Amino acid sequence: MVLALVAGAAVRLTRPVPSPTAVLALPATVVAPGTTPAFPWPSTGQGAVFVPAFGLAGTSGPETPVPIASLTKMMTAYLVLQAHPLQPGAQGPTVTLTASDEAEANADQQAGNAFVPVQAGEQLTERQLLEGLLLPSADNLADVLATWVAGSTGAFVGSMNAMAVSLGLGHTHYADASGLDPRSVSTASDQLRLAAAAMTIPVFAAIVDQTSTTLPVAGTVANVVHSIGVDGIVGVKSGFTDAAKGCLVLAATRTVGGHPVLVFAAVTGQGGADPLAAAAAATQSLIDMEGSALEPVSLAGARTVVAKERTPWGASVPMVAARGSVVAVTWSGAVLRLRLRPSAGGGGTAGTGARSRTATLVVSDGGEVLAVRVTATKPVPGPSLLWRLLHG
Repeated sequence: MVLALVAGAAVRLTRPVPSPTAVLALPATVVAPGTTPAFPWPSTGQGAVFVPAFGLAGTSGPETPVPIASLTKMMTAYLVLQAHPLQPGAQGPTVTLTASDEAEANADQQAGNAFVPVQAGEQLTERQLLEGLLLPSADNLADVLATWVAGSTGAFVGSMNAMAVSLGLGHTHYADASGLDPRSVSTASDQLRLAAAAMTIPVFAAIVDQTSTTLPVAGTVANVVHSIGVDGIVGVKSGFTDAAKGCLVLAATRTVGGHPVLVFAAVTGQGGADPLAAAAAATQSLIDMEGSALEPVSLAGARTVVAKERTPWGASVPMVAARGSVVAVTWSGAVLRLRLRPSAGGGGTAGTGARSRTATLVVSDGGEVLAVRVTATKPVPGPSLLWRLLHG
């Protein structure tokens, strides 16, 4: 019997002990100061706002794919720069234009489409082609770029749709490289996500922030987004066709908590006597509200205990944010919900001198706003001999 008891005790003492559990030490709900913003959504068409840095987004309501006109050219430029990346300040390869390119430009002019005059034999660099595509919104240069990159516009459009899938643009489908085809459709939200991805490319961001450029044959051509350089506006693209009406995506820099933040807004389907002016007014109003409604919310200081590692035997170790203070940015009046997400894998076993597993503090206001890694401040003490004998 004694041997059996000794053997049983030995088994209990050698069994692995349970892992510590991370428990939130902050309030589970925090309300951002201020009043919840009432976004000035357009009365017709679609509207959306997006702050990529903080995962904040909003829409005017349920969205369905609609024609987007020259907003299509954002994807055209994005795909060109994926195929032929440009360093800031570089001009890139040179493309020699053909008689067919000249004929297409003339046809666009006669049809009243956006175009840039070109001549057979004219040489334009990749940078110049992108400037002509994005600033005066030349439909003819969209086809030039598509053929240069993929060999044909059809092959290029196939790549556009594949890229849309890759970027998670679930309501977007392209039928051409310019947006003249009303079957090129998307939503305001999808276009904001595309614009945000494109603006991470320095050359794209630099081009759409220009008010004009000069091309060999066309001369000086202006950016059709007239608000560039005004009130922090740094891009990005407008569009109009009879089917799409006025469409506009804007990006602007706003200061939040002493730091510059890039905010985006978009509208589609704006009508009236001047659809592009209506789109500009609606988008500017959304940008203004968006910037003023952003609120930094301090959730924890550099030494604040964010969570605790607790064990079944009563040990408790404080956990703090690995990067110091925790500040979430959200809309004024938003309800922030805090929770802990266990980290995959883990650290050492309690009582071995190694730290216990880390965890992630997740802050959300409907979508995930912030994710911060938290770590234990010291090793977790192991259980006592008596606890192991009683609970092993």
